[in-house]
Amino acid sequence: MSISKLFMACSLAFATLTVATAAQAQTDTPAKKTVKKAAAKPKAKAVVAPPVEPKAPDEEADEPVVTDTSVVEFDCELGNKITIYQNDNDESHIALRWKKRLHRLTRVGTTTGAKRFENKLYGLIWIGIPAKGMLLDSKLNRQLANECRNAEQLKPVATKENEPSSAKISIQ
Repeated sequence: MSISKLFMACSLAFATLTVATAAQAQTDTPAKKTVKKAAAKPKAKAVVAPPVEPKAPDEEADEPVVTDTSVVEFDCELGNKITIYQNDNDESHIALRWKKRLHRLTRVGTTTGAKRFENKLYGLIWIGIPAKGMLLDSKLNRQLANECRNAEQLKPVATKENEPSSAKISIQ
């Protein structure tokens, strides 16, 4: 019986608190509105500039010019194709065609001897090693194309015909 009385007392106290808070809020609200209306005086309207939307890169204006370049085409796994354009006198930049779009990439030094080129705006990374190349997306942290080989890399490795294929062991 005492638990029900305690519960009833708590409920009554909570209801009283809720009613008192609501009454206080009603009395405070008109005073704030009155102050705001009294403080608001007609002023000259300020010119508000429209919000500036982030400008996307102009797809045609930022594509590199590929005249007078050497062209290397790569066939990659899953039927992907990549074309790389490079000026003979500029080892620090390439233009890479990926999915009908031409991107300018800048060479980044490596300690391994691999050729690494990056476009930080689009997050593209091209890594070329003697056996193959791969295209990575640094923004999404994934491979875009792998096992990319040009015509030279697709040729079988030449072996000497005069070398013995295996050593023969004779047992006596």
